[in-house]
This record gives sequence, structure tokens and C-alpha cells, in this order.
Amino acid sequence: MNAQNCFHCGNDIVVADEIIFDEKSFCCAGCKTVYEIFSLNDLTCYYDFENAPGATPQDIKGKYDFLDNEDIVSKLLDFQEDSTHIVSLYIPHIHCSSCIWILENLHKLQKGIAASQVNFHEKKVRITYNPNETNLKDIVLMMSSIGYEPYISLENYENKKKAVDRSLYYKIGVAFFCFGNIMLLSFPEYFEVGEFWIEQYKGFFRWLIFALSLPAFFYSAWGYYVSAWKSIKSRMLNIDIPIALGIVVMFVRSTVDIAFGYGQGFFDSMCGLIFFMLLGKLFQQKTYNFLSFERDYKSYFPIAVTKINADGSEEAIQVYDVKKGNRLLIRNQELIPVDGILISEKTSLDYSFVTGEAEAIEKKSGDKIFAGGKQLGREVEMEVLHSVSQSYLTQLWSNDVFQKRVDQKYKTITDTISRYFTPALLGLAVVSFGYWIFIDVTTAFNVFTAILIVACPCALALTAPFTLGNVLRIVGSRKFYLKNATVIEQLAKVDTIVFDKTGTITTNKKTSITYEGTALTDAELKLLKNTLRGSNHPLSRRLYDYIPNQEKSDTTHFEEIIGKGIFAEIDGNTIKIGSSQFLQHMSENTHKKTKVHIEINGVYKGSYVFNNQYREGLEQLFENLSKNYNLVVLSGDNDGERKILEKMLPQNTTLVFNQKPEQKLAYIENLQKEGKNVMMIGDGLNDAGALAQSNIGISISENVNVFSPACDGILDASQFSKIGFFMKYSKNAMKTIMMSFGLSLLYNVVGLSFAVSGNLSPIVAAIIMPLSTVTIVSFVTIMSNFFARK
Repeated sequence: MNAQNCFHCGNDIVVADEIIFDEKSFCCAGCKTVYEIFSLNDLTCYYDFENAPGATPQDIKGKYDFLDNEDIVSKLLDFQEDSTHIVSLYIPHIHCSSCIWILENLHKLQKGIAASQVNFHEKKVRITYNPNETNLKDIVLMMSSIGYEPYISLENYENKKKAVDRSLYYKIGVAFFCFGNIMLLSFPEYFEVGEFWIEQYKGFFRWLIFALSLPAFFYSAWGYYVSAWKSIKSRMLNIDIPIALGIVVMFVRSTVDIAFGYGQGFFDSMCGLIFFMLLGKLFQQKTYNFLSFERDYKSYFPIAVTKINADGSEEAIQVYDVKKGNRLLIRNQELIPVDGILISEKTSLDYSFVTGEAEAIEKKSGDKIFAGGKQLGREVEMEVLHSVSQSYLTQLWSNDVFQKRVDQKYKTITDTISRYFTPALLGLAVVSFGYWIFIDVTTAFNVFTAILIVACPCALALTAPFTLGNVLRIVGSRKFYLKNATVIEQLAKVDTIVFDKTGTITTNKKTSITYEGTALTDAELKLLKNTLRGSNHPLSRRLYDYIPNQEKSDTTHFEEIIGKGIFAEIDGNTIKIGSSQFLQHMSENTHKKTKVHIEINGVYKGSYVFNNQYREGLEQLFENLSKNYNLVVLSGDNDGERKILEKMLPQNTTLVFNQKPEQKLAYIENLQKEGKNVMMIGDGLNDAGALAQSNIGISISENVNVFSPACDGILDASQFSKIGFFMKYSKNAMKTIMMSFGLSLLYNVVGLSFAVSGNLSPIVAAIIMPLSTVTIVSFVTIMSNFFARK
């Protein structure tokens, strides 16, 4: 480090202000303090990332006193519970890998911070902290002291408006201005006009062209230099290196031409190159943002919630229709989709979706409850404070805590090609330059630059993300919502499909239900109806709809044991509903039917018998799938319907009954040990373990707000018969990726053959490069749309 530069921030040091500490020079007490903080917390390896990576601390005395106001802080927070607060702060100074590193190690600098995650693209850091050990003001002051002062606007903290980054537009505007004016000034030399006034002012116009090229070279193209330099330092050659090298070579060569009077140089081509490359970058950014927008906001997200109307009636509505002031009913295991106020007496919430911790939090009437909590126990009522944000639901569902580790094969292919492509490209450019330099110097430079530009592997790298992004959007619009793009790759590899029976291949709609046993009184029906009100099990929902409307009663105790049944206490009465084993009533051995048994105050009353109605199109679906997949029906019910299923389904379908949740999980694990790639399709409640164990877990949704982190996709029940289409479509998506890989490589081979032979000028290469990006994006969009229609 130069003695005249600050060890921390790299700024020039005024001799009078220089501070020497630990044999290092600092420009101010703030930078020295930051270095001391890092030293005390064993974080000095921060300085290994790059020279002078830090930011100069700002004088912020009194600036954040408003954070002492709890009302303001609560509006800034994304999540607020007794021991967990989460806040997202915008940090304008985030600019490099060292920034990310230090901001993700804030827990080492301040007690009470549990975790911090950086979103580099949005320049945001999401901090989870314990309010009993620290507070937001102290965190902000600490971040400011190490040079990462957050931007908090009091004017718009209510709606948290996101700052729009327009730098790319400015860079394109500057590049276009320089390109256009340099082209105009170059016309006389293009046409070799030799009148005396042109000759007299030729030198002036050339240096004017040089001056006009500087903003484009230093401002518009700066991002490429920075990216290339960081790539070289990290010893990972990225696709910006040949671009940056091509621009620098053209600039140096053109400057030499003007300085020594060889000609006007290639400044017009250089500025044109920068302009067209930035234009291509804008196109891909806009396209990708559009795909993300469609996924987050327009795709069907099959989550419904029960709204309580003014007359007390209940109605299932889509989450988007939830408005401020609505009253919602939240059942056991349902996700709270919006922020609101708890109306019921008390409840327990599992916030593992938000925090990753499954420990239940107790809430009392009047408390604020946040979106993302999972209701545990008896049903509760809440009043809505804000309408739902689908992007927030998507964020919860895609929480890293619940991600399965999958083999991202196609991403690896892209990375591998890009990794070897750049050094091979540089080698080819150098060899071609060495060949042409002995034949024609101008052609040699043209060939060198054209090779670097035309063979840019941008199109290659865009193939997978754009294809998968478009497929996510299309299947979302068809009511099949996938967690992320890697799920599509996994779907294409599946060879075994396992179906749950109840609520999956059978429908939850009203079917033929009969009662066997002692007749139930109105009072007993009331107890039964109120007990079932809090359950989300498919049989519970069907039985709840079947029993006539009854007066509502408060449930004093509610416990739902997955795979077994429900135990509840209402008005001093005890109610047990579930399997014969749960009630210890063994009549089911003689009647091979799906039954729900009833016991009230310790007295066995009888059972409701379900004559299952199978989903429409089930036989045709299994017939089609059996040609390409191993099919299994894995059920927790008895085998009373084995003969019916054997007649309906193909002969090679495996039927397994009497499976408890843990046995389902073990069954899938055994299939995987045999080398099978398993997809599990279940109802998302009883099948959570099996869904998590499988390579791909798909949850069937039928107007029930059960939102399982274990599943990789949510399929609307109305689309059940189209599972075969989605499976084939995932394979076609992978086919599209391979075809576009081939198209991109073909484009590069053709372009390079023209460039090496000296038949391609740098400016034409610059125009072709973004056109190749447009071609690839258009190709994958057309093909994925074609396969969707097909």
C-alpha cells in the first residue's frame, strides 16, 4: 500500500491529518476505528479481498435519533416478534466482494445480530437480530461506523419505495451521443474528400473525435473493466474479459493512429461497440425482469384462505382478494398470508418459514401477527391489516432453509463452457493476430478485435436461465407453480411417480358419505362440526361440508395427530375423530372401506363411510404415464379399494396400503436406494415427510391454505389430469436448452471463421453480438411457447 493512501479506504492522506496505528497509515480517526474493530473481532482478513476495500466512515451524530421511536422502527421492520426482528436496509455503498463479505459477518461485530444476507443486485442487506440484545439504531450506527451507512428515507418509509437504478440508461445515452457525433465527424475521411480546408483542419477533427470518445471509453464501458479486473484477480476468467480487452485494444490502437498521423483510428467502431453491447445488456435485463415479474405477480398461486362474511358464513377466496379489514379463519397448519390482528383468545404460531426456527410463539387476542406464521392447534380468527404480497409469499416458500440440494446439471454445463471458452478465445485471438501482423497491420488489429467481440459467449450463458424462466412463467399460468428453475431440470429426470390416495387421486368435493352407528343428536353434531372446523385433512374438509350448518362454539383444546386423527374439548365435552386404531375401535378389519370414526365423552358413536370419488381423467392419466414411468399409489388407508384401483389403473401400477407417514417416507427412501428418481404427489399435510424425502415433491391444492415448505411445486387440483403434459414439457424444456446451446455454438463458429479470415470488421461484430442475444432469447421463447401449445 502506498504511504500516501489510507490503509482502510484508500483515499489520499493529508499529511497533517495522517494517523499511524499498528504500523499502518489512516486518513482519519474513523478509518482507524474501523480497523481496530476488525482487529478486535478477528476480521482483518477483510483486507485480503482487495486493496483498501473499505468506505470512509461518515459523521452521523444525531442523524438516526428518530430510530429511538418504536412506531417508526416497527414500520421499517419486515418481521417483528419478541426475540426476532428482521429488517431490510438499502446500502448504496455495496460495490464488491469485500462489501458482501463484511456485511454477511455483522454478527461478529455486534452482539444480538443472528444473521445478515446481502442482495447484491438490489444493494440491500437483510438483518435478523434479537431486540433484547441490540436495537435497530445501534445496528445502523455500527454499520455507519464501518463505512456502510444505510439509506433510510423518512418521507417514504411507509411504502418502502425501491430506488430505481438508471445508470445503464445513462451509459447507453452517453455511448450513443459519442457514437453518433464521431460518425458524423468521420464522414469526410470515409469519403476521402481532399479539399484544402479538410486537410487544414484534419488534425483538429481527429483530436475532437478522440475527446468525444473519452466519455464512452471511461464512463459507459467502465463496468466491463471492473468486472474483467475482478475476474482476473479471482483467477476465474469471465465473459467480460474479451470484451474489455477488445475495447482497450481499439482505444490504444486508435490513439496511436491519431498521434502519429496514421489515420483517424477506430473510435467510431469502439463507441458503436460499447453502445450495441450496452443495448444488448438492457434487452436481456428487461426480458429477465419481465419473466421475474410474471412469475412473482401474474402466475396463478393456488393458495386460498377462508373469509368470514358479515353474516357469519364462510367463503374460500384467493389470497389476492383479501382486503384490509377482512376477517379470516385460519385452521390448523394453515399459513397466515397477511399481517393482521388476532381476534381469537390465543394461539401458537410456527414462524419457521420466516426465521428457519420451528419453536412456537404464543399470541394473545389483540396482538399483531405477521404473514408467514403457520397456525398450530385450534382454528383462530384474525382481522387483516394489509393486502397480500405474492412476492413475499414466494420469498417465504423459497427460503434457503427449505431448499433441497439438487444436481444443477445444466447450470454446470453453462459454467463449464464459459470457463473454458474465454481462455480458448483469447488464445485464438492472439494466434490470429500473430499470423496477420506479418501480412497487414490494420487487418491484424481488426481480426484481433473482431474475434474478441463476435465470439462473446453471452448468448451461450443466457440459454438456460431464459429457457427455464419462460417455462416457469408458462406452467405458472397453467396453475402449476414451481419453487425455482432447478425443479424443471429435476422433473425431466424423474422415472418413478408416487401418488398419495386420499385427497390426491380422490377428490375433496362432496361424495357419497353414509353414517353407520348410533344416531347423533343435534348437540353431538354441533360438537362434531366445530371440531372439524379447525382441521385441514381432506376427509375432515369433506365431512365438515357434509354435516349441516351448526351454531359455532369455542374449542378449548384442539390437537391434530398427523396420520391418526383429532382430539378436541368443547364446552366440557371431549371429542375424538379419526382411524379405528386412534379410537381403539377395531371394526375396520371386517369392513374394507374408508371410514372416519367418532367418539364423544369416551363413548364410541359410529363411523362415517366414504365412497371415494376418483378424480376425472385418472384412468387416462395413469395409462399415459405408465408408458414412461414407474407408478406407485401409496396410501394410509386400508386396502378396501384395492380391487377398484386394480381395475381402473394399469397392471404395472404398484399399490401399497396401510402406510403411516413415517412408512411413506421410508418407502420413498428405499426407492431412491434402488437408483430411482422419485416424484411424490400428495396433499402437503400428511405427506410432508415423504414430499421432503422425494427428489421432487408436488402438493395438490384444492382451495385449502396449506402451504408446505417440503414441496417443490403446488398443482391446482383442476390441473391433475395434465400431469403428463407437465412432465413431457419439462423434458422439452431441456431439449430446448440443448438446441439453443447448439445454435449459439454454431453462431460462434460461423462468426469466428469470418473474423479469423479478416472478413469481419469490429463494428459489424459489435452489431452482431447483441443480435445473437436477441436471437437466442427469441428462439428459446418461441420454442418453449411452441411446446406449451403442442
